[in-house]
Amino acid sequence: MTNINTSVMKVLLADDSVLILERLQEMLSVYREVEIVGSFENGIDTLDALRTLQPDLAIIYIRMPELSGLDIFTQFRKENKSITFIILTLYSSDYFKRMTIKAGSDYFFNKIDDFERVSEVVAELLAKENSRYIETAAC
Repeated sequence: MTNINTSVMKVLLADDSVLILERLQEMLSVYREVEIVGSFENGIDTLDALRTLQPDLAIIYIRMPELSGLDIFTQFRKENKSITFIILTLYSSDYFKRMTIKAGSDYFFNKIDDFERVSEVVAELLAKENSRYIETAAC
């Protein structure tokens, strides 16, 4: 079976830990359809990058310095509802989960228990996009 490389998914990464950013880059490097458009360690740079780079997917840690991931997400979601957001946290309480989901987050994962789910979600999003492309091309 031939794998159709239809388009590139632009991904923005934001976490205050360089190790987590490196791990995310490594995890996503297996997908040839993924282009990491930037990695950021503070909230202000992340919000600016979301506005200028317009990624398809943003993976953001909830507790960023200068501007929290939740603040970034809430502000940007008002401007652009088309970007998919994965919110990462070390705080897996229902309170944070409800707060981010209510604000419109697409996914909410605990870094310790759910970190590998990020890769699963990316694979699902790519498969969905490829099936849409195939359906459109068949018409």
